[in-house]
Amino acid sequence: MHILLFFALILWVSFCFAKMEIEIEGERGWADNLPTWRVSKDHVMSRLLAGGRELTGYHLWVQSFVFSLLHLVFLFVPWELWVELQIISFIFYVWIVEDFLWFLLNPAFGLVNFRRDKIWWHERHWWWIAPRDYFLFIPIATILYIVSTTI
Repeated sequence: MHILLFFALILWVSFCFAKMEIEIEGERGWADNLPTWRVSKDHVMSRLLAGGRELTGYHLWVQSFVFSLLHLVFLFVPWELWVELQIISFIFYVWIVEDFLWFLLNPAFGLVNFRRDKIWWHERHWWWIAPRDYFLFIPIATILYIVSTTI
């Protein structure tokens, strides 16, 4: 039952977050029209924190907010490794599902435009049918979740 709730919550949180980002960004992804600071995609911080895309203040603070919010659980229960692994797994899954839903639900994109040539911020790191992050983060999240259930 836990695994069903875990993944149902991933879908719900991802859906809500994608809808919120569509409202904020509109048809322009990667905070393109937002009044936020940017660090060059070649800067070490962009490579580490944004996967080789421009690191923006918007993305840094959104990611920091989500990471912090999910760790509030430790105000109520003692820190345990299995819980930490599930939180990190959850974060990886949410970022990927939310990213895909942003395209799927965004009237300016849809599935038909989920292509390398239509998504400039993923174009540099596109593998086969999706952004590289999908192929990296889904296995990492899965491994973290499986390890968390064996501890």
